[in-house]
Amino acid sequence: MQPIASERDPYNGLTQAEPTLPSSAYWDAAAYQRDLDAIWYKNWLLVCRETDLAQPLAFRRFRIGTQDIIVLRDDTGELRAFHNTCRHRGSQLCQESEGRLKARLITCPYHAWSYSLRGDLVRVPSKSLPDGFDKADHPLYRVALSVWRGFVFINLHEDALLENAGGSAQASFDPASGNLGNWPLETLVSGHVLRKVMNCNWKIFWENFNECLHCPGVHKDLSRLVPIYGRGLMSRHDDPEWTRHADNDAPEFSGGLRAGAETWSRDGRTHGPVFSGLTPAERAAGQTYATSLPSMFIVGHVDYVRTVRLLPLGPEQTELVAEWLFAPEALAATDIDNIVAFGTQVLEEDAAICEVNQRGLRSMRHQSGVLMPEEYDLHRFHNWVRERHAALWSMP
Repeated sequence: MQPIASERDPYNGLTQAEPTLPSSAYWDAAAYQRDLDAIWYKNWLLVCRETDLAQPLAFRRFRIGTQDIIVLRDDTGELRAFHNTCRHRGSQLCQESEGRLKARLITCPYHAWSYSLRGDLVRVPSKSLPDGFDKADHPLYRVALSVWRGFVFINLHEDALLENAGGSAQASFDPASGNLGNWPLETLVSGHVLRKVMNCNWKIFWENFNECLHCPGVHKDLSRLVPIYGRGLMSRHDDPEWTRHADNDAPEFSGGLRAGAETWSRDGRTHGPVFSGLTPAERAAGQTYATSLPSMFIVGHVDYVRTVRLLPLGPEQTELVAEWLFAPEALAATDIDNIVAFGTQVLEEDAAICEVNQRGLRSMRHQSGVLMPEEYDLHRFHNWVRERHAALWSMP
């Protein structure tokens, strides 16, 4: 959620003290349910990549809050998403987490109601049907699906199924996100996947993502690689005295990687071919972020792309799935371990400090916190959460 400097006051920081969300927002069961209802059940969520469902009849299951969703590729090659629920008496349909369907039908394991891969009810084994029963009235519950540059998103809100009403995954990205148009996202292949359960509320991870006050103490190696992070800042205009160094292009003032570094890796070096379509500015930046709340962010580096996907597991637990993506021809020629080790270290450090944050929030004396000037993007995130909660309660 990094701001575009030209669209903001020259100084990014907050100029007055702002309260955080109430502490109960991070552990209370009712607050968690409100998050699900107002945010996770109403926004576009990253679930996988198109290549994860490359073949017809391939499927994957995803659990978002209490909702069990199946995403599949039908026999015509079309991607579809449904609630994993039979229309008869609500039984779960698919029980495996992923795989290939054995037939061009989805058959309930309980009473054998069968559905086409388009979701139509096609077979009911009862010896007779009640008067007025029409199979056409009992299709699977559809879920809106949108593909953005090879990434598959779903939206559980029923309005998203209506033409033009739900928008698309592309519209869900933060307007302040970086432009990844020069990265060949659609053709990249997976080099490594990290799965981790963090013992913290999902909002705490996003708060940590949106500030770098913690970087000097938590991310010592990252702070050496990106010197401005070592100053506890994300960009030049985070410094209230930025004009003193306005003409200084050293990375500790302008951003970017340290002198001689090329990418995020253990040694700061690239370990395989770099993407040919990047501009000099994109190469110099070292990292370009794009964010789609509440479920994902993606980072473009000069030689690979990293994605991070979040799913809430409970008020105080969140699943993180990180994936490192490379050009197919570069995969064999790349020292993936050097790259993955550094990114994993940063994520593990983030997860650990987020858990520390979570453990302190149960104090009966701590009702809410206060934001410092550098935490302007936390304030923006908090307002994003508040607006969606307000919208939920204002609905008729």
